[in-house]
Amino acid sequence: METVSDKQHAHELIERLPASRIATAVHFLEFMLLDPVARAVAAAPPDNEPLTDEDRRRFHGGQAWFAQRGGKGIPMEDVLAEFGLSPEDFPVKDAR
Repeated sequence: METVSDKQHAHELIERLPASRIATAVHFLEFMLLDPVARAVAAAPPDNEPLTDEDRRRFHGGQAWFAQRGGKGIPMEDVLAEFGLSPEDFPVKDAR
């Protein structure tokens, strides 16, 4: 649990930072406030796999598919129904 002195100390340290380091400190503090999954995603290394011609073809094919349908995809209920499922088969836990 944080104490007032811990918070004051953090403020003092921020005040002592050179202006060139403030943005880094702010990003670090924002990072600490993320939930664990978001923090893991933010810290993950970038995807550095090369983009292939097949990737490009599929991407453009997907764009064309959406354009033909007015930018709308397939409703999740329809996808689940193909597998004999419904949204009720996936209860949502209370986040509290």
